[in-house]
Amino acid sequence: MVVAISKAGLGTGAAFLSNVTWETLEKLDADLAGTGARLTYLDGCLEIMAPLSEAHEEPKNTLGQLLEIYMRMRNIRFYGRGSTTIGMKELGALKEPDESYCLGTRKSVPDLAIEITVTSGGIDTLEIYRLVGVQEVWFWEDGVISVYCLRPTGYELVSKSELLPELDLRSSFIRGSRINLIR
Repeated sequence: MVVAISKAGLGTGAAFLSNVTWETLEKLDADLAGTGARLTYLDGCLEIMAPLSEAHEEPKNTLGQLLEIYMRMRNIRFYGRGSTTIGMKELGALKEPDESYCLGTRKSVPDLAIEITVTSGGIDTLEIYRLVGVQEVWFWEDGVISVYCLRPTGYELVSKSELLPELDLRSSFIRGSRINLIR
């Protein structure tokens, strides 16, 4: 196993390990339970992120609350899954989304995953979500929301949500919360 330690901005850090077996992942997950560390795994590569910072949690909570208000106002049935871990050994993939939602009915795989990006690099998050089958992924970075929709060939960057097509992510409702543009 190869270990590389990275110190990212804002006082957060990450460790990247390669050639990690699923059994080792499970042991590390159990050993790190309760520490706030977050694990992301893809094809033998493991990223261990330090506990989340205020720079991460504030936009995560704000975006999640605004989205839930919107869905309630529109009478859209949803089930918030939070950061429930998704993935499995057979796929060689595991990830905790920052927020995730099932629309319409409860499902084992969320329809929508939201990622708040404070640091970059690491494991290909979209590849994990593709393997698992998440229909739509939103990335928030520096006040900008990028929406990716799953296609047969992978994810495509799109101009608006296909799950919530009437949601204007450029609206003043969103801009007033410092979440202002879509890529």
